Amino acid sequence: MAYVDLNPVRAKISDTPEQSAFTSIQLRIKAAIKGTQPQSLLSFTGNEHQHKKIGISFSLKDYLTLVGETGRILRDDKRGAISVKAINILVRLHIRAFV
Repeated sequence: MAYVDLNPVRAKISDTPEQSAFTSIQLRIKAAIKGTQPQSLLSFTGNEHQHKKIGISFSLKDYLTLVGETGRILRDDKRGAISVKAINILVRLHIRAFV
């Protein structure tokens, strides 16, 4: 999932995951800002120890951090990466306020 969400960044089509059109991460961010969950996507249920039956055993906040940090890694076989000068994704999106 993170691989797909980072494709536009890696291809140098966008600079950050939230700018990547037609990706699940963009849908999730837009929905989270509104306090909703995209109906077309499986929801994040949080920690695997919460024992929820349906959903992704990860929090949205942790997923955004994973994608943000993974996207900063430079790879010889990819054209793009998130700039090391870019502000952390959680700070950029003011995630603490709504997740």
